[in-house]
Amino acid sequence: MKAASKFASAASAVALSAALAIPGAVAVQFVAVSAAQAAVVNRVEVRGNQRVDADTVRNYITIKPGKSFSNTDIDDAVKALFGSGLFSDVRINQVGSTLVVQVSEYQVVNNVLFQGNKKLKDAALGGAIQLKPRGAFSQAALEADAQSIKEAYKRVGRDDVTVGTKIMDLGENRVNVVFEINEGGRTKIAAINFVGNDAYGDRRLADIISTKRSSFLSFMLRDDIYDEDRLRADEEALRRFYYNHGYADFQVVSAFGELDEATNQYTITITVDEGQRYTFGDVSVESSIPEVDGASLQRLVETRKGDVYNAKDVEDSIIAITENVAGAGYAFAKVTPRGDRNFETRTISVVYTVDQGAKAYVERIEIRGNERTRDFVIRREFDVSEGDAFNQVLIQRAKKRLEALNFFERVEVSTAPGSQPDQVVLVVDLVEKSTGEFSIGAGYSTGGDNAGPSVEGSITERNFLGRGQFIKFSAGGGKNSRDYSFSFTEPYFLGRRIAAGFDVFRQTRKYDHYDSDVTGGTIRFGLPITNNISTQLAYNISQEEYSLSDDCVTGGVYDPLKCNISLAIRDGVKDSPWIKSSVSGTLVYNTIDDMKNPRNGIYANFTTEVAGLGGDAKFVKVTGRASYYQTLSEELDIVGLVSVGGGHIMGFGDDGLRVFDQFKSNDRMIRGFKYNGIGPRDVGTNEHLGGTTYFNASAETQFPIPVVPESFGLRGAFFADAATLYGSKVTGVNFGTSTDMELRASVGVGLLWASPFGPLRIDYAVPVKKVDGDETQEFNFGISTRF
Repeated sequence: MKAASKFASAASAVALSAALAIPGAVAVQFVAVSAAQAAVVNRVEVRGNQRVDADTVRNYITIKPGKSFSNTDIDDAVKALFGSGLFSDVRINQVGSTLVVQVSEYQVVNNVLFQGNKKLKDAALGGAIQLKPRGAFSQAALEADAQSIKEAYKRVGRDDVTVGTKIMDLGENRVNVVFEINEGGRTKIAAINFVGNDAYGDRRLADIISTKRSSFLSFMLRDDIYDEDRLRADEEALRRFYYNHGYADFQVVSAFGELDEATNQYTITITVDEGQRYTFGDVSVESSIPEVDGASLQRLVETRKGDVYNAKDVEDSIIAITENVAGAGYAFAKVTPRGDRNFETRTISVVYTVDQGAKAYVERIEIRGNERTRDFVIRREFDVSEGDAFNQVLIQRAKKRLEALNFFERVEVSTAPGSQPDQVVLVVDLVEKSTGEFSIGAGYSTGGDNAGPSVEGSITERNFLGRGQFIKFSAGGGKNSRDYSFSFTEPYFLGRRIAAGFDVFRQTRKYDHYDSDVTGGTIRFGLPITNNISTQLAYNISQEEYSLSDDCVTGGVYDPLKCNISLAIRDGVKDSPWIKSSVSGTLVYNTIDDMKNPRNGIYANFTTEVAGLGGDAKFVKVTGRASYYQTLSEELDIVGLVSVGGGHIMGFGDDGLRVFDQFKSNDRMIRGFKYNGIGPRDVGTNEHLGGTTYFNASAETQFPIPVVPESFGLRGAFFADAATLYGSKVTGVNFGTSTDMELRASVGVGLLWASPFGPLRIDYAVPVKKVDGDETQEFNFGISTRF
């Protein structure tokens, strides 16, 4: 046994020695051959080249006739020629006084052809591969390109694609490359399973992530494509959600997808460890900088003792303290939160420590990956520039701003050492995405001033010419309406975070007895005041022209035998066209967690408009609305909503208010009643003329529909509405409905759909309190306007 072992050891040693010795012998032989006998040659001869000029080959090498050279020079020459990408093989030898450079050129790609592709066009595939017409061909590049095409199809949800390759020799060292593609069927997501979640149900977590289970709408939404990068982003979304709801120990244990090749469907499994839910314990601010008083910074802290732990509130507190201390002259101050968990009481005490950080400066900001978006659009999102103090908090804020632009698929900000120890280089890596949209659609609405079927088309560009500007043109209409509009917004007016823009529009409406044409424009300026408060100032001008319907006139004159129209409306038509010139100011308070699918927060706006800067209209109008969302049950995903609103308009001057200036009721005011179906009414014609004052309130509970997959985007609602519309400054009218305050109320159920065409809603409301003369409408269908 020992003898056998010794023999094996000896054999292994011999084999190892041979393995080391043989390459060495080859190397020695190569050196002996290629080193040549002389250190100088009289000429350099190039052989084997067909397309590449001999002088081009000579220029790649440093060995020149009449100059001495070494083996190192030969090695460098071989590497240089291979590095040119022009040759598949290179050999250099000395024959007498001649240095012979023998090359084998790569074949040249004459054309690249794709066959069988329908879902991805030639241009998209051509941009994903290395081989290009008039470029060099190699087998390695061909194989890599076939794999790149497969990856491109996986990104659009076709994992079972097959890619074959074919080379067509055209002679003269030229080839055509053909990729034969069998796209296969769409790879779907059969299920998304969550494991380990107790605090939140599968439906709630599925709503948080961007990857969705396949449904009949997936072909439009394209949200059921399995992608590893998207799954990693979903993991981060889950972490943020749990961290912001008290689960500071949360972690994603694993997340992966399994493909069933028989059905071409993925099953995604996400395993989580939720941990315990914490509330905030004691919260304080300490400072190691003598001139900075920690107690005075306490007012900037957004975390409060007893509140549910929220990572976002901690981040906002760090930013607020950092900006305050930096503004006081301590540019290098660093704010560090220190958390102390108490597992028995399930609390986290937080101490925000302010220290004088190491001095570091931004040497430069290096931006990569922005082929379309201009550098200044990216740089202006940073509150630091070259030469400023490096501040990690401000860098992270800039990253969030860049992500919020919605110009990029991915934003990464990293640092690299600068030229000096106290210098850093900010590296911004971007992956751009399409920012242009063309849409066309059809809809139907039962309420408003354009009820009925309608179509609309629009062209939108969010990053016009790569300058970050927004531009949109839209046109649409229905049976009784026509709309045209053009909008432009510059988000950084005069280099500041002031959004400036303008809108021009034309609206045509046909009512029961009269028509209207409104042409106008708006110049607007928007300014953020704080993270949650913003304001907008605007100047508005429009021309309003009214005319009686053709079936109400005889010989161009109103015929009372054909139509019975209120005197107030006839006077308004007779005095048109009218010019309205006004200025308006809007204040917005917004703490909503998700504008597309709100569950917590407040959205409130207050607007004042003053008309009378020239023109015919003279009034002061004040309106306001506030909506409060609160999650009532995290486990069942039940959300409560309370809304209140009101408005008042007051005319001044000799002419007073026009009937068309007064408020009209709509479904945002109260459901269960027709558009303009409540309020002061002309008893002679039974027409509602609107009112000068309104108040409304609504309470609603929204919930998921158990039998419908969450990927459909359907939710149900129970609601109760109350409103009043009263007051009128119209003269010469006998009001059949009192102009005093009278309450209306309704209750109902609703169906909300986050459709590919926008948020839609169906409501069935039953009036439980109404006034004689009110016009009811129990069903209402149309676009859902939450804010």
